Amino acid sequence: MDGDNEQNKYGTAAKNSLDSGLNNKAGEEYIDNLILAISRVSAAISGLIDLDATLNIGLDTTFEFMGGKAGGIMLLDEESDMLSYRVTRGFSDRYSEEMDMKLGEGIAGKVAQSGKVIMVDDISLEHDVARPDLVMLEGLKAFISVPLKAREKVLGVMNIASQKPRSFTKRDIYMCKSIGDQLGTAIEQAKLYKRLQRSKERYRQLAQRIIVAQEKERKKIARDLHDETSQILAGLALNLQALTEMSERLGIRDVQFKEILKKSHASTVQVHSEISRLIADLRPTQLDTLGIVAAIRQYVNSMVVARGIKAHFDLDAVEKHLLPEEELSLFRLVQGAVGNIIQHSEAKNVTISLKHQDDKLVVKVVDDGKGFQVEKLSELRKIGRGYGLLNMKERMTLIGATCSVQSQPGEGTTVRAVLPLSGKVSIKETKPQ
Repeated sequence: MDGDNEQNKYGTAAKNSLDSGLNNKAGEEYIDNLILAISRVSAAISGLIDLDATLNIGLDTTFEFMGGKAGGIMLLDEESDMLSYRVTRGFSDRYSEEMDMKLGEGIAGKVAQSGKVIMVDDISLEHDVARPDLVMLEGLKAFISVPLKAREKVLGVMNIASQKPRSFTKRDIYMCKSIGDQLGTAIEQAKLYKRLQRSKERYRQLAQRIIVAQEKERKKIARDLHDETSQILAGLALNLQALTEMSERLGIRDVQFKEILKKSHASTVQVHSEISRLIADLRPTQLDTLGIVAAIRQYVNSMVVARGIKAHFDLDAVEKHLLPEEELSLFRLVQGAVGNIIQHSEAKNVTISLKHQDDKLVVKVVDDGKGFQVEKLSELRKIGRGYGLLNMKERMTLIGATCSVQSQPGEGTTVRAVLPLSGKVSIKETKPQ
């Protein structure tokens, strides 16, 4: 065995193989097979997220074109510097499970350490083979180990073995190396994808904690406003009303004094109404007591009707409660959409629908306002607008729902959320009231 020499002459081997392929029929067939093999593995890499599926295709492709009987792909754990089999063919379960080795140990370990191809005619005769007992048990002879690299970093090795001594050809080496390079890219992509998923999950958890903290604080502020500020204002309004009535009974004729009393009473009642509306915005009490349908109806009526916008409802009754965070997030979606309608749309009509469609709960808020170009949302954020729609989408993502916005200038806007029910609720259609 001479891995360094083999690696040094690898480039010449590939060139000779390809040159010979240009001059004879067998060579042309080899090149066609090589292109087919690489194309097959490349297609698997581009079309599959599952790393095991990609590795299996790479291994099967290598076996198909080399006539292999046993082999597998070992991945390198960067933290422990250990190689272990991820996928195998033709090995016993014991061999696949127990043939782990450190970086630099055995043939595969040396390949992973050096990044160079090693091939031997009979692995059972090698003095530095890892786990010779397992090699003897499997009856392995010919053995080739190829590094799986991406950007010159070894991420694993592919081993092809036979139970009979044989000499691997230059074409065998080139075939394995070409497929190995493809698989190295697949492994790197899988690692990057896994890191991305972990980052997304951390972001999701962080966003969830932030939203929970926000809702907790909203609930506390709403409770404090109700228990303190609202009660004080209610008492003040009653006192001012009493003073107004008392001034009438006492026959006080000071017109200016009585006018100030009336204005003060009216202002107090108005502030009390605004505080009540603010409390409802912070934490709608009907969401806790009567559920999302009643909460949506009350909120929309209180917000849009007073502003001259007609409200239309097409709401199914939810017979079983959604999860609290789902109800709250869907309510906040409607709340945010209605807020945008009031501030920006110049709409005359708004329709709120909540429908059960194919085991999904679909919530839509539709207005007939002036609309906008959805693709320009990113530009709006640069000037401090458009974050409401972004927050809606993030909230929906956190409960496993999707959110979309459709709009065109002059054609109104539709905000649509779809929440998979997964058997959690049943919906019964009711007539709008």
